[in-house]
Amino acid sequence: MIIALIVLLAYLIGSIPSGLIVGKVGYGIDIRNHGSGNLGGTNTFRTLGIKAGLIVTIADILKGTLAASLPVLFHVDIQALPLFMGMVAAVGHMYPVFANFRGGKAVATSGGVLLFYHPFLFLSMLAVFFVVLYISKYVSLSSMLTAIYTVIFSLFTKDIPLIIVVVILTAFVIYRHRANIKRIINKTEPKVKWL
Repeated sequence: MIIALIVLLAYLIGSIPSGLIVGKVGYGIDIRNHGSGNLGGTNTFRTLGIKAGLIVTIADILKGTLAASLPVLFHVDIQALPLFMGMVAAVGHMYPVFANFRGGKAVATSGGVLLFYHPFLFLSMLAVFFVVLYISKYVSLSSMLTAIYTVIFSLFTKDIPLIIVVVILTAFVIYRHRANIKRIINKTEPKVKWL
């Protein structure tokens, strides 16, 4: 029963539409009607600017961290459970019940899960993300290559639950970026202008 409650809470936490809240409360804008129509941090940066983008990105990261911490908060001592609750939160972020199941791409929320479970991996992900972003100027490409990096890193840990969850989260990220992949190939994907 307690695990079912944790699963529900993890999904609801993941479903909190940070981009929608920040857009509507702070700017009177539904960001789903602007830019890519995505609720994540990247579209918020493009639509509402740096301040709003940072708020949404940090909030989305913390959703994953909080969801992953639920088993600890409820004193459920199952080693792999934080990872799987984080994965549930990522599903909530992609398909949020509070936003008609139109969510983000699970990049920041997935990162938040790893911030809780493996902080060094999270920090190294940030480094990889910004190096690729500096070279390519594509946020989407940086996100996907960073996700692939996490799979490679996890293989060296020999932590089977981590490997499984990271592979699944990476599959989520790449699947949610399929339109971006087409635009990158067609050279129509927007590039960041501030880096």
